[in-house]
Amino acid sequence: HNLSVLQFHHAMTHLLTLFFATFSAAFMATVFPGLLNMNAAKTSVEKGKTAGIVFCIGVALTIMVQAYIGVLISKFLYRNPEVIVSLQKAALIVFAFFALFFFLKAKKNKEKPLTLTPISKKNSFFKGVLLASLNFLTIPYYSALNVMWNSSGWIQFAFWDIAIFVFAAGCGSFTMLYLYTVYFNKLEARNSAFSRNSNYVLSLLMLILLVITLIRIYYT
Repeated sequence: HNLSVLQFHHAMTHLLTLFFATFSAAFMATVFPGLLNMNAAKTSVEKGKTAGIVFCIGVALTIMVQAYIGVLISKFLYRNPEVIVSLQKAALIVFAFFALFFFLKAKKNKEKPLTLTPISKKNSFFKGVLLASLNFLTIPYYSALNVMWNSSGWIQFAFWDIAIFVFAAGCGSFTMLYLYTVYFNKLEARNSAFSRNSNYVLSLLMLILLVITLIRIYYT
């Protein structure tokens, strides 16, 4: 009986450590302004807080799927680093497209006053799913994270370990995105300026990500 209690305690400690380690990694991955958190804030400002939260849920669920895929192919990516390079090259196209897209959108909407546009919760949800799906670096990130956790003994290829890893990735991402929606939603006096300029910010961020990805491909 005592052995069973000790085994249960050890298992719970292991899973809690895995949860908080993965939660922290997912949280930190979305701290700095990027495509997803800036769009979460933008959706909250322009469409309302509820639409922003629904957007965040769509992103978080997609990241959970990507984290699961990352677990499944982590060994393959670890043994074949050229696959990561291929994903980074595909990401270059995506970043270039969105840099141009947001810049043109900012030029078009520069003089438009801010108005709350009615939008269905379903539209916000699928927008979050779409943008999260276009982030090709998420799967390599969680694959590399899985390899690190595995080498540290924090994760094994067991059902509960994988489930906790995937769930924590979604929770960590959602928490930071939610903070972005709340933070910008509370700055009512600055909402109008943020809405007008956010597309320029997003365009610049895409250019920065494009340059960083180029450096990673050719200088690492």
